Amino acid sequence: MAEAERIIGTPDTPEDSGERAEAPARRTGRGRRIAVLFAVAVFAYALDLGSKLLVVAKLEHHAPIQLVGDLLELHAIRNPGAAFGFGAAFTIIFTVIAAAVIAVIIRLARKLYSTPWAIALGLLLGGALGNLTDRIFRAPGVFQGEVVDFIAPRGFAVFNLADSAIVCGGILIVLLSFRGLDPDGTVHKD
Repeated sequence: MAEAERIIGTPDTPEDSGERAEAPARRTGRGRRIAVLFAVAVFAYALDLGSKLLVVAKLEHHAPIQLVGDLLELHAIRNPGAAFGFGAAFTIIFTVIAAAVIAVIIRLARKLYSTPWAIALGLLLGGALGNLTDRIFRAPGVFQGEVVDFIAPRGFAVFNLADSAIVCGGILIVLLSFRGLDPDGTVHKD
């Protein structure tokens, strides 16, 4: 048994002393990546929450504010559905999906050794938390709340900073996947 473990190794027992020296450093690196993930998530969440509080207090029930001529305006709306107002009757399903995404990201964080993946997952986590907060705490009720959207480019859907964080995190994940970088820090060439 000891010989088999020596040849193939075990996840908890490095094969040689060189690997033993690397194990604590790798764990510390993971800790830093997890800290990056949560720092990005907190930053994205705080920006989203702060912007929504400001929009509800100062912009809701008022005329839109033109920012860049007629190309971009701030226009407060409540969105019970997903992107582009799709699925307004399925608010509870979007709430469950957001909660599931958060749980998956937190679970994946245990195996995280890549800073770019930490940033991408942090953006997703912060955005999902921002919209989930609306779904839980805003009218018309718990798990049926409408998301506050306010960024309105001409000819495009109205969105918020949480949506932006989710899209940026998703784009970063696609780019990392195309480059072959995995969340555990390994690079594969297909």
